[in-house]
Amino acid sequence: MAYHFSKKIKASFPGAVKKVTEALKTEGFGIITTIDMKETLKKKLDVDFRDYITLGACNPLFAFEALQ
Repeated sequence: MAYHFSKKIKASFPGAVKKVTEALKTEGFGIITTIDMKETLKKKLDVDFRDYITLGACNPLFAFEALQ
């Protein structure tokens, strides 16, 4: 079973991360965490993995409202 959203773009990996970060910013989100899975898996398990970054995005207003 696969559950995900995807979008293919013509950009390098760093360029794609930059575009996503900028798009989130225009919607009021900031990046509060960045997990580089390639780096983490290399450091923790000494395995090579493809470029893979998880961005933790937060919109402070939405977060505050959700916590009320």
